[in-house]
Amino acid sequence: MGVSADPATGRSTSVANRLDDAWVTIVWNDPVNLMNYVTHVFQSHFGWPRVKAERKMREVHEKGRSVVSTGGREQMEVDVQAMHGYGLWATMQRSGE
Repeated sequence: MGVSADPATGRSTSVANRLDDAWVTIVWNDPVNLMNYVTHVFQSHFGWPRVKAERKMREVHEKGRSVVSTGGREQMEVDVQAMHGYGLWATMQRSGE
């Protein structure tokens, strides 16, 4: 594990501690939304090209879920709420759980 200095405090922080701050947004399969709509949502919200949006949509459809974003907790809350606003089932959890 690496160690770096926190610019705000000057204290050293380990990579492991920074990874604890990583969260993911997961979109789950549902029986309501059409595949082309889910692709559209991914393109609209995340700005993905159609190929990536379709790949992630297929993952949702075939595996039952897909991690669609990774980052800090606050940003993942924004992404989950956005997915809910589009009518998709989404949750967030710590990365690696």
